[in-house]
Amino acid sequence: MKLSIWISYDLGVRGDYEGFYTWMDAKGAIECGDSFAFLKYEFSGDIIETLKEEIEKNVETNKKTRIYVIYRDVETGRIKGKFIFGKRKAAPWTGYAETQAQSEEEEE
Repeated sequence: MKLSIWISYDLGVRGDYEGFYTWMDAKGAIECGDSFAFLKYEFSGDIIETLKEEIEKNVETNKKTRIYVIYRDVETGRIKGKFIFGKRKAAPWTGYAETQAQSEEEEE
């Protein structure tokens, strides 16, 4: 099966960009901005497991590797996103917007 996917990646300062870029080039990935790409991925079975296994075979990963994939679920038709390496971290914009009204505090 062939499915359109978007990949966001952050391999860290010493990440295996050469291995990752070689894999992306072989897949015909299209650049979509800094560390973001689109490709049509051919797989069988579970897309997440297959994608993770294939990247592990072609790219040297470490604890700083973060790769997030966005795809349309074949069964539900819904758009999904998942980290296949790494996890979410605090966003650089956290704290910029006021989310609660400021309260006045008094000594009791």
